[in-house]
Amino acid sequence: MNIYYDPTQKVFHLINGQISYVIGILRNGHLGHFYFGKALHPNEAMNQSLFRQDQNRGLTNYVYEGDMGFSLNLEKLEMPCFGTTDYRSPSIDILMESGSGIIDFIYTDHTIFAGKKNLEGLPSTRYECDQDVMTLEIKMTDPVMGSVLYLSYSIFREYPVIARSSRLMHQDPSPIRLKRLMSLSLDLDDSDWEWLQLYGDWTRERHIACQPLHHGIQSIGSMRGASSAAYNPFVAMKRNSTTEDSGEAIGVSLVYSGNFLMQIEVDGDDSARLMAGIHPHGFEWVLNEGDIFQSPEALLAFAPNGLGGVSRTFHDLFREHLIAVRWRDKPRQVLLNNWEATYFDFDERKILDLAKGAKALGIELLVLDDGWFGTRNDDTSSLGDWSVNLNKVPSGIKKLSHEIVAFGIEFGLWIEPEMINKRSRLFELHPDWLIGDPERNMSHGRNQYVLDFSRPEVVEGIYQQLIQVFDGSAITYIKWDMNRNITEAYSRGLAPEKQGELMHRYILGVYTLYERMTARYPNILFESCSAGGGRFDPGMLYYAPQAWTSDNTDAVERLKIQYGTSLIYPLVTMGSHVSDVPNHQVLRQTPLKMRADVAYFGTFGYELNILKLSYEQKMEVVEQIEFFKSSRDLIHKGDFYRLINPFSGSGNQTAWMVVSKDGSNALVAWYQILARPNDQTTRLRLHGLDEECFYEVSGYDHPLSGRYLMYLGLLIRPSFNGIEHSGDPEGDYQSRIWTIKK
Repeated sequence: MNIYYDPTQKVFHLINGQISYVIGILRNGHLGHFYFGKALHPNEAMNQSLFRQDQNRGLTNYVYEGDMGFSLNLEKLEMPCFGTTDYRSPSIDILMESGSGIIDFIYTDHTIFAGKKNLEGLPSTRYECDQDVMTLEIKMTDPVMGSVLYLSYSIFREYPVIARSSRLMHQDPSPIRLKRLMSLSLDLDDSDWEWLQLYGDWTRERHIACQPLHHGIQSIGSMRGASSAAYNPFVAMKRNSTTEDSGEAIGVSLVYSGNFLMQIEVDGDDSARLMAGIHPHGFEWVLNEGDIFQSPEALLAFAPNGLGGVSRTFHDLFREHLIAVRWRDKPRQVLLNNWEATYFDFDERKILDLAKGAKALGIELLVLDDGWFGTRNDDTSSLGDWSVNLNKVPSGIKKLSHEIVAFGIEFGLWIEPEMINKRSRLFELHPDWLIGDPERNMSHGRNQYVLDFSRPEVVEGIYQQLIQVFDGSAITYIKWDMNRNITEAYSRGLAPEKQGELMHRYILGVYTLYERMTARYPNILFESCSAGGGRFDPGMLYYAPQAWTSDNTDAVERLKIQYGTSLIYPLVTMGSHVSDVPNHQVLRQTPLKMRADVAYFGTFGYELNILKLSYEQKMEVVEQIEFFKSSRDLIHKGDFYRLINPFSGSGNQTAWMVVSKDGSNALVAWYQILARPNDQTTRLRLHGLDEECFYEVSGYDHPLSGRYLMYLGLLIRPSFNGIEHSGDPEGDYQSRIWTIKK
């Protein structure tokens, strides 16, 4: 791993043996992008003439008068600015006090150092050892504007990833208005790529869509104040021939939880410009002399071995260098959440009975969900009043938590600190703490409104309430929910010229509260939630090492949701529960076995009334929990391989597997939604095993080689062939799991 600079050629080369990232200083001082992909030879990478040459094209505007060879519209650029011969989308947009929007940042200096800097107020990848990452920081100046722009590039020893961010410092007495600052801009040589995105809505998050690039602009983003269930801040670019296991693929992830934009633009010359950063719509940040604005971190990954290679790169990076160190190796507890068991209809006795029943089954954590505070018996009141509802919990949270821990089971709690109901004491005291224009109608969602976390006093007020509940309690887990996106984006705490700062300041306020809570309670695991998976992003994982994947707990629906989520997020981050049937979202009835077989591939837990289970069902739950505990380390730390894609073909089957890092153990899962008449026997080819070794496979009476398992595969016999039963007579909603040991 190293970063080289050749002052003669004015070329930078970031290389770690897996990838090369090459940029150079162009004739006018702008930065050109030369290459990103598999590692190059160091000597060839330092020759600027091998990457670019001046072009003379008809009806093209050129930078220098009388010079018909240098136009920015024909260059690949690192920080493109609009209006100086480049007509494609810019990565930065600034309006000066004079009204001029012309920008011209010129290379001034650079530094190369071991390690990487934390981003002020923002989450980012972290490293304990500076020798595992190196950073290039390039300083650029616009002398007319009086601003300095710092571009940061970090390369990691272990991963084919570049981390990028931008920082703008204004040094002139005249203020400027920053209207756009992308974290990443990447100009590609060609447009022969496919664009893969994760889209959805509440209860059907992170479905996969893939389409070829076309001329013009394709984009995803959010203007909701949260990363959202509509689109995730991740895209992948792949060649038409790229599969799960072979071919070039590029992945881009934004470590941010607010409004974002990911965009690809193909011009008339078939070149493509990829960008990622804060969404510019409604964004405007005023910088006075001495002010600094920091963009979020963008992560750029390259894989020569398909989409699976991109996924496993992000999985390892997030597990090792995004999630807090204290949660990296700590086992996730098997939990029981009372929500679908009781909803708002509970009292202290019911919760204690659930805790005792959970302990008897081997469950390790009981979570008390919505309804424990204020006077809350439905979703119309008490958000913002974080004091105990003594009608339901007369002993209080502190005593209840210690009593449950005395049973030998841990205790967790649900909160939604960013929201407020009008039926609350907090609203009576501070009606101006809501986001919204008092002269206009304020929309509501779930009978609630959004607190203005752009205001430090609002964050402080909620913090003080929460610590009164948390201090002295035995809480070890918090489910942090957020059930409503921002509308009528107006802050009564910001001046008129600063209203464009609200959305970003809001998410900075959320990060501030997370930072304070996790620092005060280092032994509490925070799980982020946003009506399920509406804010499942790397920014949240920095503070909360897992996220509730979806409010949809149906095993069939979860196949697509968890499959899509796995494109970037590791299994250890995915909240996954076994719930009741008929399912509370889609009314489908699936076997208890299938529900568990799907939920294993996440953090695992239950969300049903265990006290109503039959004896036989309880014994099955005991076996499920024992199986998960024996497999937990493998599931949460192993390499994940997707085997059958539910988004392709009929979608009737799904399969995936996890392999330990040393290849000695694996867990394979196969699912079929509907039984098919007179179906044929098929084979499931595995991945990630040692082809020269032999493995014991559950259900087989003799060892099988890695070659056999990967090239020929496991037999999938139909459960019913139309004439007589063969295999397992399961019918619809089948699932099978194989354990494999070297």
